[in-house]
Amino acid sequence: MKTNWTDKVDRNLPLPEYPRPQMARSGWVNLNGPWEYAINSSSRFPKEFDGEILVPFSPETELSGVGRSLKSGEFLWYRRVVTMPPEFAGRRVLLHFGAVDQCAVVWVNSVQVASHIGGYLPFEADITDAIDGDTVTVTVRVTDDTQRGGHTRGKQKSRRGGIWYTPQSGIWQTVWMEAVPESYVKALRITPLFDEAAVEIAAEVEGGETAYAQLGGASYALPARIPVPNFEPWTPENPTLYGFTVTCGEDQVQSYFAMRKFSVGKDEKGVPRLFLNNRPCFHNGLLDQGYWPDGLYTAPTDEAMIYDISTAKSMGYNMLRKHIKVEPLRWYYHCDRLGMLVWQDMPNGGGHYNAAVVTTPLVTGIHLSDKLYPLFGRANKAARLEFRAELAAMVRHLYNCPCIAMWVIFNEGWGQFDAAKMHDLVRGLDKTRTIDHASGWHDQGIGGIKSLHVYFKPYVFKPDKRGRAVVLSEFGGYAHKVISHEFGKKSFGYKKFETPAQLQIALEDLYQKEIGPAHLQGLAAAVYTQLTDVEDEINGLLTYDRKVVKVAPEVMQEIVDVDI
Repeated sequence: MKTNWTDKVDRNLPLPEYPRPQMARSGWVNLNGPWEYAINSSSRFPKEFDGEILVPFSPETELSGVGRSLKSGEFLWYRRVVTMPPEFAGRRVLLHFGAVDQCAVVWVNSVQVASHIGGYLPFEADITDAIDGDTVTVTVRVTDDTQRGGHTRGKQKSRRGGIWYTPQSGIWQTVWMEAVPESYVKALRITPLFDEAAVEIAAEVEGGETAYAQLGGASYALPARIPVPNFEPWTPENPTLYGFTVTCGEDQVQSYFAMRKFSVGKDEKGVPRLFLNNRPCFHNGLLDQGYWPDGLYTAPTDEAMIYDISTAKSMGYNMLRKHIKVEPLRWYYHCDRLGMLVWQDMPNGGGHYNAAVVTTPLVTGIHLSDKLYPLFGRANKAARLEFRAELAAMVRHLYNCPCIAMWVIFNEGWGQFDAAKMHDLVRGLDKTRTIDHASGWHDQGIGGIKSLHVYFKPYVFKPDKRGRAVVLSEFGGYAHKVISHEFGKKSFGYKKFETPAQLQIALEDLYQKEIGPAHLQGLAAAVYTQLTDVEDEINGLLTYDRKVVKVAPEVMQEIVDVDI
């Protein structure tokens, strides 16, 4: 199934853009493109390879050129010979992987340089000492058991169907190298201090040099609290970004920040609301799974990512809930510059989900304690520790992105456990954003957010007894199949409509009779399901191939305007 961008992919260098916009260097090489691949049952280096795969598209995808799934117990191998640029000579060389699903081991010239577990987060290796000559051979070995071992897996399922999607494996984000001096900037931490008209910038440095930030014509030794007088606040309507440079000896990186503040507060009537820049802000959003029919987790081009965000914005939405997935950093950059709030979900993991447990609150209103690990598929202690580590790593990884307004830790009880401790972990890492500890149900009565999913009955606003801001973090899910743009014969949706006109009328009723009045009474946010169709799910406002918009953007703008 193709999108409008499938045939525009450069087979020699797909996704050529710099992958890390908030810490950009000039000396880098993109390693996307054709690699050798093999799928076998041996953990030893293969003597022969099966053919060519287009990185960074997983072998299960159409764009990869492979079209084969990696099974439990199999090994996926990648190999590429890379010519080292002359300008890399005499410098340290870092090899970066945006994301590899699920467990990866990396060799350079037969020297193991990295191993990593977790399919959603980046990792890197200093490969300087493994380089011997003008070329290097990079080899990657991947295993991915999807539902075994309790690893984070998101919406992937070995037997896809309904709300669970085709599993994928291997490299699915950009692979790249960069050259740095002996002392260099390893990471930045950027915190806008809205009320103080300042920004706090810190740098993690490798080596003995001091890092300096250049901003507003002045230089500041880091860490530093830097004044930003007369700043323009970042909002979805006016997404102002401020650029700055960090130097560390001979190293130099370009970055940016925005001046904004996220919080929960009470409006003039004493109703708890979500606040942006000390003012109530209704987060009017869409659930966004980030799946593509040609690339699964990987958008075919940068323009394709921009299209999704821009189309949601043209429909009148100011927020996307990035559902059970971590995107490449360029996706967040586009949200930063285009003006799109983001709720960032942590991908779920754990063992088998008991349907009776994860749907109990939906049917009975009873919310179970998430300390009952076996009930939630969390008996595996090692997997719980792995989730905790990956949650912390995700928050650190995305901390600098101005667009992210909320962290969503658990969804509908999928692998939920110790939500109070996970909430405290995230709050300890990030005091600048709101946190939804349990989206949908199995609410543990903590934090500043009461999060609801309502699909099968009309939504009626009720204030939270604990005084938290109430958000409708999923609703709608109205389904309409567009013939010749469907994924397969099976269709999934919560309420089906035969024609676009029927869908439009139903959406008008939904927003006018439920969301609008609830907003006036105190509803702080609403997340409609969903932006696009995904495989069997036909409840998107766009088809899975993005070729049909089911309701015109200008019409949707009027529908979702809840300030009535």
